[in-house]
Amino acid sequence: MITTAVSPYLQGNFSPVQAEITVNDLPVIGELPANLCGRFVRNGPNPQFSPPDRYNWIDGDGMLHSIEILNSQASYRNRYVQTRGFKIEQRTGRGIWKGLTEPPQLNNPHNNLFGPFKNTANTALMWHADRLLALWEGGEPYEIELPTLKTVGPYTYHGQLSSPLTAHPKVDAITGEMMFFGYSPLQPPYLQYSVVSATGKIIKTVPIDLPIGVMMHDFAITENYTVFMDLPLTFRTERLQHRESAYMFEANCPSRFGILPRHGDSRSVHWFEVSTCYVLHTLNAYEIGDEVILIACRAMDAKVLNIPNKTKLNHHQEDRPILYRWRLNLRTGAVQEEAIDNLASEFPSINQQYLGRQNRYGYTAKMIPTGIPDFTFDGLLKYDFTSGESQLHEFGLGRYGGEAVFVPCPNGVKEDDGWLLTFVYDTAQKTSELIVVNAQSFTDEPVARILLPQRVPYGFHGTWISD
Repeated sequence: MITTAVSPYLQGNFSPVQAEITVNDLPVIGELPANLCGRFVRNGPNPQFSPPDRYNWIDGDGMLHSIEILNSQASYRNRYVQTRGFKIEQRTGRGIWKGLTEPPQLNNPHNNLFGPFKNTANTALMWHADRLLALWEGGEPYEIELPTLKTVGPYTYHGQLSSPLTAHPKVDAITGEMMFFGYSPLQPPYLQYSVVSATGKIIKTVPIDLPIGVMMHDFAITENYTVFMDLPLTFRTERLQHRESAYMFEANCPSRFGILPRHGDSRSVHWFEVSTCYVLHTLNAYEIGDEVILIACRAMDAKVLNIPNKTKLNHHQEDRPILYRWRLNLRTGAVQEEAIDNLASEFPSINQQYLGRQNRYGYTAKMIPTGIPDFTFDGLLKYDFTSGESQLHEFGLGRYGGEAVFVPCPNGVKEDDGWLLTFVYDTAQKTSELIVVNAQSFTDEPVARILLPQRVPYGFHGTWISD
C-alpha cells in the first residue's frame, strides 16, 4: 500500500486513490447546459505502490478520470493506464522504478526493455484521427478505448514512430495536422520533430540539432511555423557519478527559441537567444507580419519541478511561473520580452480552434501565494490580450483545482463562447467535483457543479471529446 509520510505529493489530495469505479446519474448543483455533450477526460499521477526512493509528483502511474455528459446528466469512470511498467510492478507487488529526478537504477533488470525510467503515461491526453492517446514525454503513447477507458496498448503509428512522443502535441484545427517532437537526453539526435497527417499517418520525422540533451516539455505552433524551446534544464550523465540528479538547471547555458517552417528541418531553424528562463507550458503562438508572438508561463528556473540549480541566479522575480510574451522578428532577429501579469499561474489553455492563430483570450490556473506544494491552485485567470485586462474566478475558501479545459459552444460565434471545465477539491468536505464555468460570465458562480462519487487527486492535463 502507499505510505504518505515522505513526500508532500503523497499527502492530502495529492495522495492516490485505489478504487476503479463507474457511477451513473451523478448529482448536479445548478444546471448542465443542454448543448454540452461529450466527455471530459483528465490524466494524472496515481502510484499503485510506494516508490523505491523519494517520490516526485511527476512519477506516479497514470490514472484517467472521465466525466461523460449527455442530456444534462453525468456519469463518472476512472481507470489506471495499464502500461507495461505498471503490469510488471503489479505482478511483482512492489514499486521497481525510481523517479525521474533521482539517479537511475543502472542495475534494474528491466532496463534492457524499457530503459532506466518507467513510462507512466500519466501526463496528458490527445484525441486525433479518432484515437485517444495517453501521453508521457519519455516514450511511446498508449491507446485508450472509449468509453471504457480500457488500455489497448502502446501505439507506434504502425511502426512509424521512431522517437518518444511529447506530452503536448499540437493539432492545427484548420488542416487537421498534428505536430509533435521527441527528445532524447542521452545521445544525439537530442530532438526529433514529426508531422502527422489529419488521417493519422506520420508523414515526416527530422532531427533537430541541439548542443546537449535538455528536458523540453512543451513547444508551440503557428499557421506556418513550429517553435522549439532549447532551455537550460540539462541532462548530463557525468553527474550520476556524484550521485546527483542527471537533470539540473544551468543558468549559464543559453536560453533559446528555435523557429522553423512547419515542414522544414534543422537547416531552416532560426534561433533566438532570450533571457535565462524555463517554460513548462505554452499558451499559444501566432504570426503578425515578420514577427512570431509566443505567450507562455515563464519562470526564472526549474524549481517548480523540484530540480536544483547549478548556478545561483541573481534576479528579483519570484521563482514561480507568470504569463509572459515574446516577440521574435524573423527578418531582423530582434527579440522583445514582457511580463503580462505578476500573478503566479500555470497550466495555460485556450479555445483550441485558435491554436496557432491570433487569439484574444487565454486562461491559466492561479497558484496559491505560498505554493507548498507548488502545484496548488485556488482559482482561474482569464486574460483579454486585446484590452490587457484580466479576471479572476475563485474556487472558494479551502477549495483547490487545476487546469481548466475550454469547451467551445456548438455554433458559437465569439472566441470565448463556451465553458471551462476543471476538477475542484473541497478540503473541508474532502470531496471532489467537476465545475462548469461560463467563460463569458467568468467571475460568476459555476453554471453547474457535478458532485463526484470519490475523491479525484490533483492531476495534470485533460481534454474534451465532443459527443
